[in-house]
Amino acid sequence: MGILLLREPREGKGTDPYEQEFVAAGLQVKSVEVLSFEFCNLPELRSLVNKPEEFSGMVFTSQRSVEAVMRCLQEEEQSLPEEWICKSTFVVGTATAAAARSLGLTPSGEECGTATQLADLITQKFTSNRKALLFPCGFMRRETLPSALSAANIPLTELRVYQTTAHPDIDKRLQAYIAEQGIPEFLVFFSLSGVKFSQPALQKLAASDLSKIKIAAIGPTTAEAMTSAGLSVACTAEKPNPQALLAAIQATIAAQATKGPT
Repeated sequence: MGILLLREPREGKGTDPYEQEFVAAGLQVKSVEVLSFEFCNLPELRSLVNKPEEFSGMVFTSQRSVEAVMRCLQEEEQSLPEEWICKSTFVVGTATAAAARSLGLTPSGEECGTATQLADLITQKFTSNRKALLFPCGFMRRETLPSALSAANIPLTELRVYQTTAHPDIDKRLQAYIAEQGIPEFLVFFSLSGVKFSQPALQKLAASDLSKIKIAAIGPTTAEAMTSAGLSVACTAEKPNPQALLAAIQATIAAQATKGPT
């Protein structure tokens, strides 16, 4: 059974957590990177990061936002100011939490699967009359988190630090996968931008087969994007991590086996 994960694989053979989880379960899986990222406003971000005394903490809703902080520090060959270590760090999901830890931070929100859940967590932990939270984000970020925090009177200093685009080799990569392994039984989207930029390429390469593929989402926000794009959602991971995604796909496989062929 072929499972295609539309995401950037972790470098190093046998070290990717999603591929490890699926292979251990006896499933054939491959990650294909379909997105590209362009970083911007790094000097402005560096200026903010170097003023930890002006903030209560940081909020990261993607690995790329953490990477932007890393890049702005690396450009000046400096480390993250130590004052950030004792401040609050809020994240969505395990991958973003792992990235934040690589900066020396201790994140909260690893179990949060959506911006709404993260907003609830921040609202619970954030006391009144505190300084703003620094929020590096992408240009495609949704209004959910800023709106929820604004309604709770929690100040947020937002800076857009990366732009998401389709990977320049997206057609070639998907074509190579199909040529090597055929049409997958399962396809997994990991973000709104993944849906936006991958769907046209997939329709071009496998238009007649796309309706036969079971399509999974890493979380409810991605599932909403899929539905809006006219795609049928076979299953959604309860949490944005390998174990929850595998469980959702296995449950779908089991349900289909019980139902029998159509």
